[in-house]
Amino acid sequence: MEVALVTVGDELLAGDTENTNASWLGRQLTAAGATVTRVLTVPDEEAVIADAVARYHDAFDGVIVTGGIGGTPDDITKAAVARAFDRDLVVPDDVRAHLEAKAERFADDNPEMVDRYDMDLDLDAWASVPEGGQALLTDESFAAGCVIDRVYVLPGIPEELKAMYETIADEFDGDRTTETIHTPAPEGALVTHITAAREQFAVAVGSYPRKDDAPGRVKITGDDPATVADAAAWLREHIETE
Repeated sequence: MEVALVTVGDELLAGDTENTNASWLGRQLTAAGATVTRVLTVPDEEAVIADAVARYHDAFDGVIVTGGIGGTPDDITKAAVARAFDRDLVVPDDVRAHLEAKAERFADDNPEMVDRYDMDLDLDAWASVPEGGQALLTDESFAAGCVIDRVYVLPGIPEELKAMYETIADEFDGDRTTETIHTPAPEGALVTHITAAREQFAVAVGSYPRKDDAPGRVKITGDDPATVADAAAWLREHIETE
């Protein structure tokens, strides 16, 4: 299963916010056996988001879009995804009722905050989904995410994203398997053995240099677990390991 990630936000492009969501999703999807083939960061511009979603929807088995699903004026991701499918945004009655009850509970639990601030809550924006889409709701997020034809729209706040991803995690799988070898050897000393392992076992092998006190890594990836294990065993015999 080949998956593309589209992370949305001007703050990501400016470097104001570190894009930890892409790294976290990459680890989850790879562990599930899926292959992350693209990671794209785009600004808060509806046309740009819609274009990326439409292109990636045609090219990959699944697309995960993160960020920009709240109720502020720059939260336009769900509208952009609707545009990519030439659909309207709709507000399902049951989703709005769910979020309205949640907002009421929040107000009851936080009376001082409600009294101090003028809370302008756009429940319709929170509850909206592209027509024909399935809403995704969690305790951690006020805004509803959604799924429409293999495009999954999730929050940008990491804690909310992780909780909502768990509701769809079972939809991502694949046959890819990986094994990692740790080595103190510099990359230049690994080239011959990595090349030989690739040719002999028909697996992907990547090397990643030491970082701070952490050793270097050699990562073996393939579709057959036995072949990956054989390649890893061969490499352990030929390179220095830790």
